Amino acid sequence: MTNSERGFTILEVYVWVAIFVVSMIAITSSLLYFYRANKYTVEQSTAVTSAQRGLEQVVKVIREGAYSSQGAFPIVSIAANDFVLYADVDNDALIERVHYYVQGTDLIRGVLDPTGNPPDYTGVETTSVVSDYVRNLGEGISTFRYYDEVGAEITNYSNWSAVRFVKVTLAVNVNVPTLPNPLILNSSAAIRNLAGQ
Repeated sequence: MTNSERGFTILEVYVWVAIFVVSMIAITSSLLYFYRANKYTVEQSTAVTSAQRGLEQVVKVIREGAYSSQGAFPIVSIAANDFVLYADVDNDALIERVHYYVQGTDLIRGVLDPTGNPPDYTGVETTSVVSDYVRNLGEGISTFRYYDEVGAEITNYSNWSAVRFVKVTLAVNVNVPTLPNPLILNSSAAIRNLAGQ
């Protein structure tokens, strides 16, 4: 047999096939890991962007808190994860009753339009999700914190008439078991119509 007629032996074929299979497994595993890592990053980024928009909306409504169409005080009730106030959210002649609360992992906004003459706030709220993947309840983080005119925090929620400033916090995380820890977003607003009162 001459050198030009020499081919691969069966052992050489097995070695090359084994190297090829191991290489393909390594490449596939790397691609799957890369996809899983980036999938979480994209989902977390989307959730944070949604939460930022929701937070901006909540703060804008709080800032624009107003006396109701009946003349009632701008704030109805306060709690750590539940806040009810009057504000004009649809730029019409009437002031709506707005209810923000955390339910499960969603920050919800309920809006109740006044009806009748004189206007009355009866009926069922129209609800919508302001932000999802909110982990405030699971993390034990208060969504709303309230302050009086001198900046002292109000912890007695029956003292809602003293509220002049509200701090809003959202803990956002798409997948709790996955690191990193939740991203904490904060914003705040002074209720303009109560300034100096």
